[in-house]
Amino acid sequence: MTENYAEYTAPGVETEDAHRVTEILQLRLHALNDLHLTLKHAHWNVVGPEFISVHEMLDPQVDEVRGWADLVAERIATLGVSPKGTPGAIVTGRDWEDYPLDRASSLAHISALNEVYTGVIKDFRTAIAESGKVDPISEDILVEVTRGLELFQWFLRSFITKADGSLNPVTE
Repeated sequence: MTENYAEYTAPGVETEDAHRVTEILQLRLHALNDLHLTLKHAHWNVVGPEFISVHEMLDPQVDEVRGWADLVAERIATLGVSPKGTPGAIVTGRDWEDYPLDRASSLAHISALNEVYTGVIKDFRTAIAESGKVDPISEDILVEVTRGLELFQWFLRSFITKADGSLNPVTE
């Protein structure tokens, strides 16, 4: 038995299926841990006329994303696998680039965070499709998280959406 695997999984889930689902969930856990750190980084580095509204909008997102990370990690553990949440595990387990901005305007951060959310949401939708084949409980958790991620992206997009509905990202 591999050291990260318990002798059990959730009742009704085959061990092999549980291990596959936990691999999917682990990648989403890395994404959520990375996202909450990225959101906090943007929160600290946002400047400009919209500073206070963006600064205050990001903290609840950080808190909610942290909660979702806990939910996903607990599902991994429920399926009998040890979740990995160390900084090193995040860095070695991810396949995306680090957030590109430090101090920048509110709109530049919002535009960059919009791109981050797009990537995270696309990967969550893929994870929903894959996990749903064998574990509807994990699928349900991923759907719940994705619903929230899409809502937060909409909040951000409202800052960079023109009246005609097109996005006007800022890249300064």
